[in-house]
Amino acid sequence: MSSVVKIFTGSASRVLAEKIAESYGKPLGKELVQRFADGEFQPSFEETLRGTDVFIIQSTTPPADNLMELLLMIDAARRASARQVVAVIPYFGFARQDRKDKPRVSIGAKLIANLLTAAGIDRLVTMDLHADQIQGFFDVPVDHMYGSAIFVPYLQQLNLPNLVMASPDTGGTRRAGAYAKFLNSELVICYKQRVKANEVERMTLLGDVKGKDVVLVDDIIDTAGSIAKAGAMIMDKGASSVRAVCTHPVFSKRAYKRLTESVFTEVIVSDTIPLKQECPKVTVLTASKLFADVIHRVHNFSSISSYFEFSTIL
Repeated sequence: MSSVVKIFTGSASRVLAEKIAESYGKPLGKELVQRFADGEFQPSFEETLRGTDVFIIQSTTPPADNLMELLLMIDAARRASARQVVAVIPYFGFARQDRKDKPRVSIGAKLIANLLTAAGIDRLVTMDLHADQIQGFFDVPVDHMYGSAIFVPYLQQLNLPNLVMASPDTGGTRRAGAYAKFLNSELVICYKQRVKANEVERMTLLGDVKGKDVVLVDDIIDTAGSIAKAGAMIMDKGASSVRAVCTHPVFSKRAYKRLTESVFTEVIVSDTIPLKQECPKVTVLTASKLFADVIHRVHNFSSISSYFEFSTIL
């Protein structure tokens, strides 16, 4: 007898979770978060979970309460005798801390993996990790989706005459190169040197963009300082237009102002993180159908290997 699927959400991803549940074809499960006067909180499920497949949707964006809420929900589901507990984390926070880049720092991504495993997840579903090797931090299966499934069709329908893909830094060359190969376009790279995190000292462009329609591809836009600077440099080099594609719109500090005042024709993002405010240049594409289909396949033990291929298009 097949088990029942129940989909729940944490506070950080309610809007996306509602879309995922609608695409899947069933309502979100009932849960309650009790809050105490000192700020402590306690999530609880308001329906039986015994023998069910529980999918908990929550991006681990700051503040850390979102991560803590997810951990408590996982623990509660495990203690309520769920058959399996799957964490669906559209945006995996702390992923930029995937290695020791200087002495005496933590590897935050590994610590988060340990916490999720200790809480009791049987599986992780996520999208566009900052570093692919984070999958190896887990001792449970990780289904790592690619944002290309929603961005590629959108870029194709734009029908840009002189398309060139660009990476805002050398670290994103592989991602931008995959887009360029699939879309049969050229690739340029922005080489940047940082003074410290979120602050770029100087930037140079490797490649020709004169008369081209350039699309910068990145996994995260945080303060938007470096990508706005890359866009301005590309236009200064003679590009006809420049757009940005980003899976996770973190958009902190002056990001909205910078993007509004930027040279970008459009900034295309997914809804893994809800926007804090409207921005006239930002276009949001939903990842709900992708996640809903993956939940369906995981529950029914269907193959999801096609989602590990760049060319996957829904």
